[in-house]
Amino acid sequence: MSIDTESGLLDGKTAIVTGASKGIGKAISELFAEEGASVVLTARGEGALNETVDGITSDGGNAIGVVADATDPASPERVFDRAIEEFGHVDILVNNAGYGEMVPIEDTTDEHFEETMSLNLFAAFRHSREAVQHFQERGEGAIVNVSSVNAAKPVMGVSYTTSKGALNTMTRNIAMRFAGTGIRCNAIAPGVTETPSAEDWRSGDMEGGNEIMDIAEKYVNLDVPDTEPLDQAYAALYLASDLSSAVTGQVLQIDNGGWL
Repeated sequence: MSIDTESGLLDGKTAIVTGASKGIGKAISELFAEEGASVVLTARGEGALNETVDGITSDGGNAIGVVADATDPASPERVFDRAIEEFGHVDILVNNAGYGEMVPIEDTTDEHFEETMSLNLFAAFRHSREAVQHFQERGEGAIVNVSSVNAAKPVMGVSYTTSKGALNTMTRNIAMRFAGTGIRCNAIAPGVTETPSAEDWRSGDMEGGNEIMDIAEKYVNLDVPDTEPLDQAYAALYLASDLSSAVTGQVLQIDNGGWL
């Protein structure tokens, strides 16, 4: 599905999108650029990142790529400094970097749990902490966290679902802290979305996948169509733009009704 928006909803804005080289992060970056934002894309893989940036700029968008590991504690400051050096300010942060897994608690090691938390939660925390310092100086700003329907119906692996539940709580905490100041924090909660990781999820190729799929079928309607990355990007656009200027602390579920 494609909707011809291009109405300049983000004209004059600068957005940072983590995990932006593929999937939902790529779709968000492309849509934000179409809507007039200058976009700073970050990812660990330089090749895919450059390809996505080149695609945006060749279509007339304004974007740069910064190779960065979102779990590196020094990464947020470096990324924000680069964004300000290039575009002068930052108005929007999208915490998209993350990954899913299906390992049940009895098979989850301390190391695996900590690695998942490091990427899915701590990276978003550090980037958000950096963002609000800049937003306070400007008196406005928007954070959009990419959570998951698994925070509400935690059928996937224990470390993944726990990290997304905590991310939702952090979203509301930041929103409460800055309510009424012009600084907003919301989240989108994607359902099954047509990405490479979703293919692994449905096929059972992901570790623990077959067992978790059996559980999911009891609680989730897996017969509804998967969403597309662009479906998630439209929701992120709404939360990042002035269309949602009165909206904060919300988790918007986009799942075609599969996880009601």
